[in-house]
Amino acid sequence: MSGVDTTPATIEEVPKKLWGYLVEFEDAAELVSAAERVRDAGYKNWDAHTPFPVHGLNDAMGLRPTRLPFLVFGAGATGCLVGLALQFFTNAVDYKYIISGKPFFSLPANIPVTFELTILFSATAAFAGMLVLNNLPQWYHGLFHSRRFARVTADRFFISIESRDPLFEEQRTKALMESLGSGGEVEAIWEEE
Repeated sequence: MSGVDTTPATIEEVPKKLWGYLVEFEDAAELVSAAERVRDAGYKNWDAHTPFPVHGLNDAMGLRPTRLPFLVFGAGATGCLVGLALQFFTNAVDYKYIISGKPFFSLPANIPVTFELTILFSATAAFAGMLVLNNLPQWYHGLFHSRRFARVTADRFFISIESRDPLFEEQRTKALMESLGSGGEVEAIWEEE
């Protein structure tokens, strides 16, 4: 025996860390109003969770428009230029081949490949950009520790504020969450270290 205690720790002995707070709402109007108050309080690492899209919630949360269309457009333009440059190089520079006296490079003959590369680059950028901008895949989230949060896919609305937010102070944040008018209790979400 090495003298090391190998007995498993009980659940009470495992050190826990506060992940954040969660508050529940019964309808979308309450959620939008509460989201405006959290936004106005200056929090950055918080989110609203709904079972369906809620119109006006993005504005209430202060979310800026996505950069994804710019990424897709840039990738599509790159695909277009790559397709044209590849065909120009191969047909007009590297391997000049005279066919019925036609020019070495003409745009109409090269449109199909150019179009296909534009679509390929755009679709790839849309898929990869969506994953990156949404921080996906995310295999774990602190809210998985809440039993109440499972109802978010059915009929409940939630706001969560994470403890990693620069303005997060346990008492002040909890007081804000309690004042949002939901009538429900604020749940502290704990995670194991």
